[in-house]
Amino acid sequence: MKNLKKQRRIQIILLAAAAMVASFGAFYYAAPNALQYFRSPTQVLAEHPSDAEVFRLGGLVEKGSLVRGAGATVTFRVTDNGASVPVSFTGVLPDLFGEGQGMVGTGHMQGGTFVASEILAKHDENYMPKEVIDALKAQGTYVDPKDRREGGANAAPASN
Repeated sequence: MKNLKKQRRIQIILLAAAAMVASFGAFYYAAPNALQYFRSPTQVLAEHPSDAEVFRLGGLVEKGSLVRGAGATVTFRVTDNGASVPVSFTGVLPDLFGEGQGMVGTGHMQGGTFVASEILAKHDENYMPKEVIDALKAQGTYVDPKDRREGGANAAPASN
């Protein structure tokens, strides 16, 4: 009788483990692009991703680089004040998108250009995506928006 209970317990544990592995496998198969990594322009240039890899690129829209082409195509450069990457996007940009503003784009590299399928822009004058702030702080070039407005002695790039 004890052997039967022990055998049933082992069967249930193995069945639960198999179900867990199957569910993780189904998730990975169904949503391969759900796990997108964030990269700064410096990271993109240092470790060039494959053309098939979908990832997020974030930084500041470089001033003077925004060019509106024919139709809904827009090109610009994204910078983290250490490097910049050209970006191409076809579609409608967010209302608050502009030069010198923070943005995060989802897409892939095509040649040396990041082809974005989605562009997210900041939603108020102080907001910047967390990933962009972290990348700028890692570069030692992050400036708090409050310091930028005041233009005081604290307007110099902050270091960690």
